[in-house]
Amino acid sequence: MTLSSQVKGGRLPWSGLLALSCAAFTAVLTELLPAGLLPAMAPPLGVAESRIGFLVTAYAAASFVAAVPLTAALRGLPRRPVLCGTLLAFAAADALVAVSSSYPLTVAARLLAGAAGGTLWAMLAGYAARMAPAERRGRAVAVVLAGITLALALGVPAGTALAEAVGWRAAFGTLAVAAVLLVGWVRLRVPGFPGEPPHARLPLARVAVRPGIRPVLSVTLFLLLGHQMMYTYIAPFAAHAGYGRTDVLLAVFGSATVAGVWLTGLLVDRKPRLTLLTALALVAAVLLVLGLGARVPWLPVGAMALWGVAFGGAPTLIQTALVGVSGPADADVATSLQTTVYNAGIAAGSLSGGLALDAAGAGALPWTALPPVLLALVTVAAGRRYAFPARRPAVAAGTNAPAGVAVTCPAGDHAVRRWADGTGQ
Repeated sequence: MTLSSQVKGGRLPWSGLLALSCAAFTAVLTELLPAGLLPAMAPPLGVAESRIGFLVTAYAAASFVAAVPLTAALRGLPRRPVLCGTLLAFAAADALVAVSSSYPLTVAARLLAGAAGGTLWAMLAGYAARMAPAERRGRAVAVVLAGITLALALGVPAGTALAEAVGWRAAFGTLAVAAVLLVGWVRLRVPGFPGEPPHARLPLARVAVRPGIRPVLSVTLFLLLGHQMMYTYIAPFAAHAGYGRTDVLLAVFGSATVAGVWLTGLLVDRKPRLTLLTALALVAAVLLVLGLGARVPWLPVGAMALWGVAFGGAPTLIQTALVGVSGPADADVATSLQTTVYNAGIAAGSLSGGLALDAAGAGALPWTALPPVLLALVTVAAGRRYAFPARRPAVAAGTNAPAGVAVTCPAGDHAVRRWADGTGQ
């Protein structure tokens, strides 16, 4: 059965979506694996463990810097070759890390991987949306972004265990081989969509000012700020509460995010606004409870479980809202903006949490993280018209049709219906 018939029949192209999910899994594992290998990687590269930690920083910095310009530069190229190119860049970067004995060369490889990551994250949600029928786009995005959750919950611990068993170089080499194999899967099962012709490309600034874009980006920033303020320093907070098993807390959180993604997949196409409001309210409630019960030893375990369920589905809900506002045709550009905001939130949240920890101690962390999460909740509540409607009847896109008129536009090998200028959302 062709992709077109699947879309018209309301079916999801599962094999292609799972390939994209594996791409997300590979990107997250590539980004975070050095964090679990600090003692093993430092001596061979002749640097302190803190310098190995900078390999994660280098990846995030390159992703932050490269996402928007690379996405803009590649908009006119066919989508599948660009996707395959990013995976081959991951393979080359991981292979370089596997064989490198030079710290500067390793940093350069991580910068390459980060640039590929910024390009990949800008593509995935839009690609999933173009592959799926309109009524199931949220579920398609949830399937793809589940790769992030699985990487955090299973991939990073498994990769660290593999590195301990066979060596860190073999672990990165395995990642490189997996990325190459994934290219074959993508070529076989992921449909090829054309790039945007010059006359059809909206300038970046016009995409950024489309109704609903800025509220979605603001929610991304506020949520990541609050999340990172607390999550980055969960170890000192747990010690402050009298619970010393950080590994258990992280395992509980990772497992709970899987449940959150599953629940979100069931609800995202039916009640996206209510589901996101509930998730953000639950995160805020968890932070409030942690702040009030900062000295209760058992409290962090239950809080991490609820936090994981709430946070696990949030990226899917926010990216689905962003695709709904931008439309599949401009989703790459909109998501590149979100990638930049996302990384800014991670960096600013980690920095702000560290400053709060130094200034006021671990007990202040929940109170520091709570205000930005509440701002995210208020932004979603206020965005009923464009950014976060109760239901989104069709997909926004920049077309020449009158506002509020549904038009049919080509999207690769099938047509999609769009709402002109974001109206009616």
